[in-house]
Amino acid sequence: MSSLIKVDKEIKTKAEDLVANFFPEKLLELDHLLKEPILNINSLKEIDSEINLKVPDPILNNHDGLEEEKSRKRKLKNESMDKCQVDGKVFIMPGGMMESNHKLVDLIERIKPEIRTLMEKCNTVKMWVQLLIPRIEDGNNFGVSIQEETVTELRTVESEAGSYLDQISRYYITRAKLVSKVAKYPHVEDYRRTVTETDEKEYVSLKIIISELRNQYVTIHDMILKNIEKIKKPRNSNAEALY
Repeated sequence: MSSLIKVDKEIKTKAEDLVANFFPEKLLELDHLLKEPILNINSLKEIDSEINLKVPDPILNNHDGLEEEKSRKRKLKNESMDKCQVDGKVFIMPGGMMESNHKLVDLIERIKPEIRTLMEKCNTVKMWVQLLIPRIEDGNNFGVSIQEETVTELRTVESEAGSYLDQISRYYITRAKLVSKVAKYPHVEDYRRTVTETDEKEYVSLKIIISELRNQYVTIHDMILKNIEKIKKPRNSNAEALY
């Protein structure tokens, strides 16, 4: 029992410090991040990444050219087989590895820890509020309803933050599929343009995510401070004396 009481006190102390100090500091930090040059570019073209895959030469239509093309294909096939890994069927790309958009990768690596932090801190505060919920009784449950609403809001923020991580994973998968299409059909310009459009869309999404993270800190901090008395003491002493 003593260990449970100790954990309860630790959660209470940590959660109150989060609400009073950490949340205001973090929202200001994220607001400052939103004002950085990388998130305030003049044109989305600034975050475009070049695809290092050349367009092959066109196939000639005459018989001599056709024979030459067939010979060239056989030669390329033999060279590719030589470059093929012994234990797999992955061929080396002519221009080396198809790299990611490093500008977006750097931005994502800055955002992911912020998402994780929000999820962890919300979980701590949620646990604190849940531990403050009194036993179930008839009547005088207005304060309890405020506690439950706070827990629901914190749970929603956690869920939304988790969806941001899913969105980042989907971006990488989508881009990988498109780049594979570019490698397979290098002469189709639309695939190359789609990669660019996907990068630009992800940039906009990442900026919105940072804005949402900041707004969620503001919302949670404001909601808890406005109802702190009811959250800490959902039932007043006069009402408890009646039972």
